[in-house]
Amino acid sequence: MPQPSPRQLALIKTSLFLLCLLPMVRLAVGVYEDSLGANPIELITRDLGTWALNFLLIALTITPLRKATGWHWLVRLRRMLGLYAFFYALLHLSSYLWLDQFFDWGEILKDIIKRPFITVGMLTFLLLVPLALTSNNLAIRRLGGKRWQQLHQLIYPLTICAVLHYWWLIKLDVMLPGIYAGLLAALLMVRVRDGWQKLRQRY
Repeated sequence: MPQPSPRQLALIKTSLFLLCLLPMVRLAVGVYEDSLGANPIELITRDLGTWALNFLLIALTITPLRKATGWHWLVRLRRMLGLYAFFYALLHLSSYLWLDQFFDWGEILKDIIKRPFITVGMLTFLLLVPLALTSNNLAIRRLGGKRWQQLHQLIYPLTICAVLHYWWLIKLDVMLPGIYAGLLAALLMVRVRDGWQKLRQRY
């Protein structure tokens, strides 16, 4: 696909923005129609978390896809995808704090300490916060390009934590978490390969 015109790129961004809202709209419709099953709170919390993970992995796919296709304009979509990952992660956390725990901070603290998947989930969100806060041009100018890039390398450990959080949550049927882990492993291998190639070219 050739480089889209500014108008086409704006249309692509608008369409992507609306598509990314569909999971939340689907849940909202389910709540309105009371069609989320016997345990709607669990379904809402898990679905929001799954979509946060989906958007993290899609954002990580942008760079290798750009290199494979030559569609450099794809980079213009990465920020939106990353911010949607944060948006759904924030909703996921909020649903846990509000709908599941009713803001009982004592029980929440016990959960964080005693349940490893909650611990890792909280760590994932904490690592995601600075990336969301600095996903703007002003932050790039203030931090400088190199420091900004170094900060945003957190996307890799936090996505590992997100997959681990999901894996420990599911416990028994780990086929789907295994698929996520495989996708992440493939993306990390591509990243390591590219880094090794750059190192060889430098020396």
